[in-house]
Amino acid sequence: MVFDLMINNMPVRAKYSDQNVKEIFLPLLHKLDALQKQKNGRILVMAAAPPAAGKSTLTKVLACMADGIPGMEKITVVGMDGYHKYQSYLDTHTLFREGEEILMAKVKGCPETFDIEKLEGKIREVAAGKTGTWPDFDRIKEDPVEDALIVDSDIVLLEGNYLLLNEKGWRDLSKYADYTISISADQEFLRSRLIDRRVRAGIPRKDAEEFVDFSDMYNVRMCLRNTMPADLMLYLESSGEYSILHESGL
Repeated sequence: MVFDLMINNMPVRAKYSDQNVKEIFLPLLHKLDALQKQKNGRILVMAAAPPAAGKSTLTKVLACMADGIPGMEKITVVGMDGYHKYQSYLDTHTLFREGEEILMAKVKGCPETFDIEKLEGKIREVAAGKTGTWPDFDRIKEDPVEDALIVDSDIVLLEGNYLLLNEKGWRDLSKYADYTISISADQEFLRSRLIDRRVRAGIPRKDAEEFVDFSDMYNVRMCLRNTMPADLMLYLESSGEYSILHESGL
């Protein structure tokens, strides 16, 4: 199946096999539908994955598919990327990594470049069933866009790299989730996808490789090594297909 989407203000065409749709995506949607009806209120689903593992695209596709299931509550998709610290902050603040002081802008996307306190506060409101707004992230402007999305449905799907990270502060976020999903993949496969993504955005390949190897791959390894177990654990194959590593019952 083919889906034409807008993600972070950029057009994306997603293609998935009929097997993935029938054996993974549709059963997952029916499970979330049953969970929401059983709770008779809002459920918050968290989807975590390393950079380039396709989580943003997959969650948008799930929302599109949910619209076609009779009687199912619509899915609102939001991302933790809206809680990036502003570029002006990253350009003027540093962090320490392995004893070296680094400008935050050079490692944009690592956990320290997100406003985790603000993120947790909004997650708490969403989990409590409140209607409100959520920031989006504009990849053209490279900054958050405040109040870009409305959260008013009874199934909210939150996606992000570090939602299940087993690190101080981050590990507390999953307590708000009714259901969790994680995605893993081969490191070199993700590296190739990250470089290609930057090249398609107009960045010279040499510069793309340098940034990916210095910054993105650090985050990839962190996610692959230190993401907590999820209710549904998927693996992204080099073919672009997903397979199930683990699935728990409701």
